[in-house]
Amino acid sequence: MDLRMRFDEDTTNYDRWRPRYCPQLFADLARYASLDTRSHAVEIGVGTGQATEPILATGCRVTAIELGGKLASYVAAKYRGQPLFEVRNVAFEAFECPQDSIDLVYSATAFHWIPDEIGYPAVFRMLRPGGTVALFWNRPGPSKVQELHAKVQELYAKYAEGFTRASEPEEDDVRYRRIQSTLARFGFIETECHVYQAERAFRAEEYLALLNTYSDHRSRPPEQKAAFEAELRDLILEYGDCIRIHDTMDLHLARKPLS
Repeated sequence: MDLRMRFDEDTTNYDRWRPRYCPQLFADLARYASLDTRSHAVEIGVGTGQATEPILATGCRVTAIELGGKLASYVAAKYRGQPLFEVRNVAFEAFECPQDSIDLVYSATAFHWIPDEIGYPAVFRMLRPGGTVALFWNRPGPSKVQELHAKVQELYAKYAEGFTRASEPEEDDVRYRRIQSTLARFGFIETECHVYQAERAFRAEEYLALLNTYSDHRSRPPEQKAAFEAELRDLILEYGDCIRIHDTMDLHLARKPLS
């Protein structure tokens, strides 16, 4: 199965446990893009709409793109009373809109699923001259103040065989420079990068529910997944039924030149 379709399997759980983004991120985005009631935005990979409401709150019209049929139906129902919102159940590569017509194209923890050579030129074509692209991610990691995370990593190592193996994480500065230089390579100007920090706390069952919104976790062999989750649950309970997660959110902004 295409890992992107794993997100479509449990919409309610996804909406409840996936992280939101901090208000300052949206304030910085709205300031940069000068959003108002005349603006039209395209959201790539809407999911269940965690990043949608703050954009709608500016008075901006939002057309959302969502590959998963269940997610598209869920978010359509969620914003049924919002006349400024519509969702298209289509892959980004098949989405069509007039060239030079969109004020903002944005994507929240989804744009990495699209190859650079397809995604960036398509966004460039959509945007009107002077329009804004906003790409942002929430990257959860271990809390620096909780020793439990060392035990969790030992558990992942124990069950490593047969699991999806993640590549070595990029250093933050390398990641930020890479995305900014990629925007510039595809013709965008006036790039900005903003970074925000937050922390969340979960009980054992809540944390397991969160893990089950991630495609790599859902795709693990069922017996191995169940054994891993049982040990992880017991481990978190040993530490007071609380695991803390540190969130790093990076927002990348750029414009299409006026000419």
